[in-house]
Amino acid sequence: MITLGIDPGSLTTGWALLETKGNKTQYLSSGVLKFDGKKPFLQRITEIKMKVGEFINSVDADQVAMESLIFVKSPTSLIKLSQTRGIILACLIEKFEDNIFEYSPNLVKSTAVGHGHANKESVAKFLDMVLGKVNYKTHDESDAAAIALCHILNRGKVVANKKSSSSRSLSQSLAHKVSGV
Repeated sequence: MITLGIDPGSLTTGWALLETKGNKTQYLSSGVLKFDGKKPFLQRITEIKMKVGEFINSVDADQVAMESLIFVKSPTSLIKLSQTRGIILACLIEKFEDNIFEYSPNLVKSTAVGHGHANKESVAKFLDMVLGKVNYKTHDESDAAAIALCHILNRGKVVANKKSSSSRSLSQSLAHKVSGV
């Protein structure tokens, strides 16, 4: 099974592909989709949709794990990140339907290191232990690998006392809202 990890961003979006066969997980590839930060955001949205759509159509994966929204101090940054995530999710849903999963940054770090406030270096050491030494060009790539690995390691587990949104697929999270219409 191939898992695509995505670390969404309005300037760069990191991605990583990991393959699991039995109990063995291996790194396949990773990269970054870069968007022109000099463009006004509304024009950048078009670029994000185009690049993400092309990338999604070219990738061979069975499921997707994406980082959920993070707390940011700037409301403007939060809005841009939310809009970017919406575009990415719209592109993903067309291809992956019910195989899209979201994980909070704290859960990703907790899965890797044992606590949700780990630094990037600690997470990188964990990735090296599990996947071998990979020369990620950016933190966005290694974050995407950590997100994919979080999904692989938590697959089928109930992460909290009740099944939280961080362990459900996107359509499962929204099912009660859609069925109540």
